[in-house]
Amino acid sequence: MRRFSERLNLTDVIMFIIGALILLLVVVGSAATLYAGKYTTRQWLDLVVFGVALGSIYALIALGYTLVYGILRMINFAHSEVFMAGPFTAYFLADAMGKSGFLDQNLFVGLLIIFAVSMTVSTIVAILLERIAYRPLRFAPRLVPLITAIGASFFLQYFFRGLYGPNIKVYPEIAFLKNVIRIGDLNIQYLQVLVIAAAALMMIGLQIFIQRSRTGKAMRAVAEDKQTAALMGIDIDQIIVITFVIGGALAGAAGVLYALMFKQVNFIMGFIPGIKAFTAAVLGGIGNVPGAMVGGMFLGIIESIGPTLFLDGLNVPAPQQLKDAIAFTLLVLVLIFRPSGILGEKLAQKKA
Repeated sequence: MRRFSERLNLTDVIMFIIGALILLLVVVGSAATLYAGKYTTRQWLDLVVFGVALGSIYALIALGYTLVYGILRMINFAHSEVFMAGPFTAYFLADAMGKSGFLDQNLFVGLLIIFAVSMTVSTIVAILLERIAYRPLRFAPRLVPLITAIGASFFLQYFFRGLYGPNIKVYPEIAFLKNVIRIGDLNIQYLQVLVIAAAALMMIGLQIFIQRSRTGKAMRAVAEDKQTAALMGIDIDQIIVITFVIGGALAGAAGVLYALMFKQVNFIMGFIPGIKAFTAAVLGGIGNVPGAMVGGMFLGIIESIGPTLFLDGLNVPAPQQLKDAIAFTLLVLVLIFRPSGILGEKLAQKKA
């Protein structure tokens, strides 16, 4: 206790008080909402399913942030534009297939083509970012690549604005994906099944690749110690490029899933999902791949049910408009009590 009291300072006390007040508000609001009985079990389940689908997309985007941070110890803020580039480009193909009827008649093939185009474009953008913007600054102070990433983000936004125009593009409706599976009180759209299943397969595949493949082991070695990995014969530049390729491909796939759920794409579509995905990566533990997955799911579910659960019982008007505030407030709450994130590692001094 004496050691704890010696380490404790005024800032720690204030942060714990803030965390306790937030936690108290969450508990009181949730209890009031549940006690009122305004919402049925079916409505809560619908919110959970939507949250899992949204969280799956956040998790796929967050993997790009956490992979790059794990290897280079930098935050790639231009990753949100990597996420935007793929589905924005694939829109024109999707729109043409939708108008011709090909997408409804050959759904599986059509979706494969859209995913392939989106993932390819996002991967190319990610590779160009690494080669042009980041590699020359590999050994620069950390602030330099961070500022470069922000500049690259703005450049890509306005490059695609000039390339495809400023207007919102609407993805085609797919009749088959509107169908619903009913399991008791649970209603799941085929689209939600597609989003959750596709995201789960990609996340499981990535985890197996990192843990079992030779390249995955090399990535873990580079993340641990670049100099020692280079002495063991690992091509550092190649591993870094592979990291950006994987992150870009996952972002491109996430972009198509996001476009299918929300129907709209434009040149700034990556900004809010990118911030949310970065938040998910921090929540799970930045640099930790399973942490990014858990953080994405956690954030998606909280964003879906949180406004209703926490605020409706407190008679807050239009609580859904505060979903972003709730997401970032929960981030603050987690980081107060668990600064390294939900599954975050305790970084060594050399890596911190």
